[in-house]
Amino acid sequence: MKATTERYRTLGIKLTPQRLAILECLDGNKSHPSAEDIYKEVLKRFPTMSFATVYNTLEVLREKGGVQALTIDPDRMRYDPDTMGHHHLICQRCRKVVDVHSDVKVDIPEDMAHGFEITGSHMEFYGLCPKCKAKED
Repeated sequence: MKATTERYRTLGIKLTPQRLAILECLDGNKSHPSAEDIYKEVLKRFPTMSFATVYNTLEVLREKGGVQALTIDPDRMRYDPDTMGHHHLICQRCRKVVDVHSDVKVDIPEDMAHGFEITGSHMEFYGLCPKCKAKED
């Protein structure tokens, strides 16, 4: 946790006990949790913590580059503590999200780029996870 604390400290984020609990919940978390998921988890340790504290902390982290906000779930914003460039696999049934750490490139022809200088990309792949696929068979 010390390395994680230092990572967020270098972003200039004040580290209160409540924020540390939120950061612990995010640290190494591969489930791409929503603010509600994180709130439910940290509420176990801080029963008086408000949802606003969780949401505001996530927004500060997003603004400072400490998390990525993902709009891959139509029902809620999801957060990814892995800020290195990567893509996602998304189950259309259970909404499970899996990281894809592969250099998948798509070249956009210049006439379709509308003059944009492309500086990054994020691809989403949709389908059924193995668990949901097994239920279908």
